[in-house]
Amino acid sequence: MKKEVKIILAVCVFLIIAYLAYITIDYLIFAKKTIYEPTAYQRICTDECSKTIASGKTLNSECLLNPINGTDWVCDVAHSPRQAIDNLPENQCSAFREGTAKHFVEVTPECAFVRAV
Repeated sequence: MKKEVKIILAVCVFLIIAYLAYITIDYLIFAKKTIYEPTAYQRICTDECSKTIASGKTLNSECLLNPINGTDWVCDVAHSPRQAIDNLPENQCSAFREGTAKHFVEVTPECAFVRAV
């Protein structure tokens, strides 16, 4: 086999392994968890999401409440399963990015609860 072909194959194998590792880590960290009783923050976040949609706005991946009523929680819109756009800093709540909020609630663009951390 020519040296160039071996290099191309090695790069392809590396990219496949890196992609599989990314998917595995993303699943382990962001796997949807079942919550049997919604918390007050979940209700506030889903209510705000519903109000925003009712006002005619289309949600994609953005911060809704930053923070939630002066607490250390934020409300963020994200896809389930997550998409690359959800991980962009400009689409995440600044209070969480800056460390003033310690927790977040995520809802889908259709206002379905995803997770609370």
